[in-house]
Amino acid sequence: MNNIPETELQARLSQVKLLALDVDGVMTDGGLYYTESGEELRKFNVKDGMGIRLLQQTEIEVAVITNSNSRATRHRVQKLGIKYSFFAIEDKLAVLKELCEQLSLSLAQVAYVGDDIIDLPVLKAVGCPLTVADGIPENQDTAVYVTKLAGGQGAVREICDLLLKAQV
Repeated sequence: MNNIPETELQARLSQVKLLALDVDGVMTDGGLYYTESGEELRKFNVKDGMGIRLLQQTEIEVAVITNSNSRATRHRVQKLGIKYSFFAIEDKLAVLKELCEQLSLSLAQVAYVGDDIIDLPVLKAVGCPLTVADGIPENQDTAVYVTKLAGGQGAVREICDLLLKAQV
């Protein structure tokens, strides 16, 4: 769902040089699964992974900035070859600003996908704020685009496809 006119959305998407993603609730469905021994598990969507891999073949960088510090999340990020990954982060905006400085980018060139209250400061700061269909209402109001799909259900792939189409 677009919260801005299609032409403006396409203009913003075409300026993106960095896609930064939250993990829980964006790359996953937000559910936490526990084994009998207490090991924490998360479910990731392979279509999201393919979207990230396709985006990595362009000039758009991909980053993960998450409050999570789970082994499963670290493993998935490593398997996808995401160069810029930040775990156990409380102040996501501060980390994103540092990354932008490192990459010589402005926040206006960033698309950020976040689903919950911890992501709101970042969504308000970037040029292309995005959220998933099941993101909290405040994030949906702030985002320029709300995915049709929920977190962990192909929402990241939906965003990757939008970015790929806008780069042409």
